Amino acid sequence: MNILSIQSSVVFGHVGNSAAMLPLQRLGFEVWPINTVELSNHPAHGSFRGQASTPRAIRTLVRGLEERGVLRDCAAVLSGYLGSAANGSAVLDAVRAVKAANSRALYCCDPVMGERGRGYYVADGIPAVFMKKALPLADILLPNQFEIEVLAGRPCPDLEASAVAAASLLPRGPRLVVVTGIPLGTRRIAALAVDKNGSWVVDVPRLDLATHGAGDAFAALFLGHYLRRPSPATALARAMSAQHTLMRASARQGREELAIIAAQDAILRPKTLFKAKRLR
Repeated sequence: MNILSIQSSVVFGHVGNSAAMLPLQRLGFEVWPINTVELSNHPAHGSFRGQASTPRAIRTLVRGLEERGVLRDCAAVLSGYLGSAANGSAVLDAVRAVKAANSRALYCCDPVMGERGRGYYVADGIPAVFMKKALPLADILLPNQFEIEVLAGRPCPDLEASAVAAASLLPRGPRLVVVTGIPLGTRRIAALAVDKNGSWVVDVPRLDLATHGAGDAFAALFLGHYLRRPSPATALARAMSAQHTLMRASARQGREELAIIAAQDAILRPKTLFKAKRLR
């Protein structure tokens, strides 16, 4: 199966497409990457070089795929960091083009806007793109705890509130909402999957490290597992198991970048298999 992945990219480290491609490839997918921004490294390092792509450049690349007649073979579109609101419109045009060519294709939207304790870190206009345009078009939505609060317009201080907020988004478009980064006390962290049939949660030990691109890697892992077996509980358990092994390897590495290369075998064979529990 083929996945069109439209998000950021860095030369050094693993963020956006740089974090998503190898996990998806190890799961057996062909990945067609289009970069919304291309940077030397993650901006959190203090300095960086590079630039954002343009809506015209994104549309031109998608048009090239249309001309090859390959969009009908695309199983899903994965989007992440947009770079600009205008790029967001180009990404959604790409989603529409894929869905027109293949009505069964899924749109998996990681609504990258910000995070708890930091707030927004995207350009003006991007939150509105997600709320007004991407949300109705998405099949799978993958917000973190900060982003679910923005999209649902309500506080989500705990697991139960996050589940209620996620369920409130289902009538607005997505068939499945996955909320990541929900703290359970100080020692565990959880992700939650909600669809019309119920909700499931997987919690893992919390690791004391800050890495760039963890959310991008998780989105790829979840989408890949969901495409292989469209069960929210199974995809959540397998993605969280692989992600936890990846994060443990990154902690041992002692750097801010994900240890995707060193831990790539764990994507297929995680050292610890965590189980999904039904919440409601």
